[in-house]
Amino acid sequence: MKHPFLLVMLLPAVALADAPPTAVQTGTPRRVIAADSSTKTLASIAPDGKVEWRLPVGAIHDLHLLPDGHILYQDGWTRIVELDEHRKPVWDYNAKRNGNAGRSVEVHAFERLSDGTTMIVESGPARIIEIDREGSVVRTVPLTVTTRSAHSDTRNARKTAAGTYLVAHEKDGVVREYDGQGKVIWEYDVPLFDKPPKGGHGPDAFGDQVYSAVRLDDGNTLIGTGNGHSVLEVTPDKQIAWKIEQHDLEGITLAWVTQVERLANGNTRFINCHAGPDNPQIIEVTPEKQVVWTFKDWKTFGNSLPVAVVVDP
Repeated sequence: MKHPFLLVMLLPAVALADAPPTAVQTGTPRRVIAADSSTKTLASIAPDGKVEWRLPVGAIHDLHLLPDGHILYQDGWTRIVELDEHRKPVWDYNAKRNGNAGRSVEVHAFERLSDGTTMIVESGPARIIEIDREGSVVRTVPLTVTTRSAHSDTRNARKTAAGTYLVAHEKDGVVREYDGQGKVIWEYDVPLFDKPPKGGHGPDAFGDQVYSAVRLDDGNTLIGTGNGHSVLEVTPDKQIAWKIEQHDLEGITLAWVTQVERLANGNTRFINCHAGPDNPQIIEVTPEKQVVWTFKDWKTFGNSLPVAVVVDP
């Protein structure tokens, strides 16, 4: 997607202009905006691998580049911020508002909707809210959570074209789809494939702590399985139509698979978090599982890069 104000927004700072490249890409070079909790950095990396700009950031599990070139991101588990094309804050929201004062709440997913409202998914209260520009709630959708946890009730969530909500419930290991009243209309229990769960975050860990789910145009659902080390494409009747497992890609080991995306050309792009410095942090593959693009920047970012926006040429 082309963004009209992107070139203005991403003009290099003078202090960064002569810095050497920090990123290595294979395939067609792209601009990447990403954030890493371990280095507490939100940054834009140019196609030539150089840092265009960087900002400090707290804990983060979601990130969006809006059509007008603004960036919507989070700075810590409760604060959501919108930056304009000059990287100046123009809007923010704290999830401790709207009935959450004094109770545990974390946000791991949010999205600017087409009507200008912002969808926010609250772990702890276990609900989705849609708020207007003033921060007032215009819609509330209750969520079904079996194992309650303010930190891991949910990870990424997206509103579908049909107006339903796809929510990755990390602690439950389940993707649930809700209608506007909070009724579960579809769910998928992420399988362990007969493997025992093992704690941790790296490649040796394992589980079903699902991170993301997006609805594809054909009705299938693309899932980033978190510490399941895989990408799954699941049909409406819950059959696996396509998948990438931990060691399917030559020379690459998958760890915590976070955000996933199906591109217009049929390729799949996903983020490989906690995989260590020998592995790329972002990967694009063809339907035949051929790697056509990778991104790695272990100077700007580190081993906890869960979110990124890739700007295609």
